[in-house]
Amino acid sequence: MYKLSDFDKSSKNLYRIGKILSTVICIIILFLIVFNITLMIESYINPNELPSFLGVKSFVIVSESMEPTIMTNDLIFITNTSKENLEVGDIISFKTGDYINTHRIVRIEEKNGEEVYITKGDNNNSEDRTPVKLQDIEGKYLFRLPGFGKITEILKSKVTLVILLVFLVIISCYEVRISKRKLKRKEERFEFNKKLVENVKKDKIKKNKEM
Repeated sequence: MYKLSDFDKSSKNLYRIGKILSTVICIIILFLIVFNITLMIESYINPNELPSFLGVKSFVIVSESMEPTIMTNDLIFITNTSKENLEVGDIISFKTGDYINTHRIVRIEEKNGEEVYITKGDNNNSEDRTPVKLQDIEGKYLFRLPGFGKITEILKSKVTLVILLVFLVIISCYEVRISKRKLKRKEERFEFNKKLVENVKKDKIKKNKEM
């Protein structure tokens, strides 16, 4: 047979799991909102530069030049870097005209008294024709999220931002409602226990008088 305490434990566990899940979802949504707003502001302030979030930039890969290391539609993250942190074998993202390429450094040479980087895509048969200058480097490769490119494009839209805000408000309202309900139950239990104790005391006094 099941005891009442078993049901109480089960409901408490479910509540805790729900609380953890809702907290995690809220954190993710808040991060996405802050991330998107930051990128929008930076894009507005510096329209000719790739927007960043705390020094980290992200964009979607649209070519097969780095496969199988980096696949098409992967979302990659790069970070600002310096000359001292660049060496042969590093993957970098750099400007080529109006485009940004992500290739691997295969050699470092000196040209006209300036260090330049010879790059090549892992999936390409030949090296890139134009050496990369330090000022053209957007950042050094950190990591990738496989296949997240399409999701990112959706998240960047203003409509998605509004949906995320609405969803966050709904979760917050739900949490407030649950908290109020829980507080009300505690108050009701307290009042019930208080009355129960008072009744027990009254019964004892009554029995003592009858003796």
